[in-house]
Amino acid sequence: MRSILFAAALLAATPALAQTPLPLNIGGRVAPAAGEAYDFGWPGVYFEGRFTGPSVEVAVDTGAEHLAISVDGVRKAELTKSGETRLKLDHLSPGEHVVRLDKLTESQAGSSRFEGFFVGPRGKPLAPPSRPRRIEFIGDSHTVGYGVRSTSHDCTESQVHDLTDTSLAFGPTLAARLDADYRIVAFSGRGVVRNYNGVAAGEPLPVLFPRLIPGQAEPRVAANDPWKPDIVVIGLGTNDFSTPLHAGEAWADEAALRKDYRDSYVGFIQGLKASRPGARIFLIAGDTFADDVAQVAGRGGATAVRITNMDRGACHWHPSVADQRMMADRLEAAIRGAP
Repeated sequence: MRSILFAAALLAATPALAQTPLPLNIGGRVAPAAGEAYDFGWPGVYFEGRFTGPSVEVAVDTGAEHLAISVDGVRKAELTKSGETRLKLDHLSPGEHVVRLDKLTESQAGSSRFEGFFVGPRGKPLAPPSRPRRIEFIGDSHTVGYGVRSTSHDCTESQVHDLTDTSLAFGPTLAARLDADYRIVAFSGRGVVRNYNGVAAGEPLPVLFPRLIPGQAEPRVAANDPWKPDIVVIGLGTNDFSTPLHAGEAWADEAALRKDYRDSYVGFIQGLKASRPGARIFLIAGDTFADDVAQVAGRGGATAVRITNMDRGACHWHPSVADQRMMADRLEAAIRGAP
């Protein structure tokens, strides 16, 4: 790993040879940038290209995020240093290859920039990978994969960032099993109407949802966004109820909070159904809000999936890798068993 990253640093200072960009399959929300580049900030964004040839180059500005690069499903490098990087992967076997870049960490402010995959004169671009299904995952830190690489509950802020890995979360795991492309729109600490401990009042996940970059109010997703999922999985509610109400918050008591949660959640689902016609919607129901989710599912025409008994071994008692796999198991069973 270190040798690959060192080679990338050398290459970044070397003039590029004549190269051809690869057509892309993009998973997740991105904002077009200058020079056919893309800015991205939501968790789990990925870029894929397909080609023949002995080598491929990846050009990216990581921002403050950690990114993984793989070829043919094998992870070749993790980029953990901030700034412009140009990485060459060579000595590849003959035949077709798929190169992929995955965003691992969570950006609550700022973004990264993907500048392209490139092949040289001995390579040939091919049509990008495509899959028969699409899944949209909407949620909070559980969906993000918050601190999932940690085996300790005690983590500093920087450790949470560095040990978060959305590729290990239930969404990408489930999508791989179902041969689906996916988008993840998730933000740690946010709920349907109330955020963790009452912070950032008035900006729960549904308010952030239309943004192309989570920390920026503009630009926003186009009303005619052509990306339409077949399945939507939503996991929201932990932050609404995990901490007691404080004086001065918008709800007189917990009963009022729960009513607002249910009513607002139904409204959010109805909006999703209008813009995603035909999509099946599944709602994750945790221990502290399972009854509320069951009511929301009944009113909103969705399916509730009860997920309990996690070991919560990651940072700050978040789901472990084993928990994430268990969540994927239960969602897969619900999806495959649904009409």
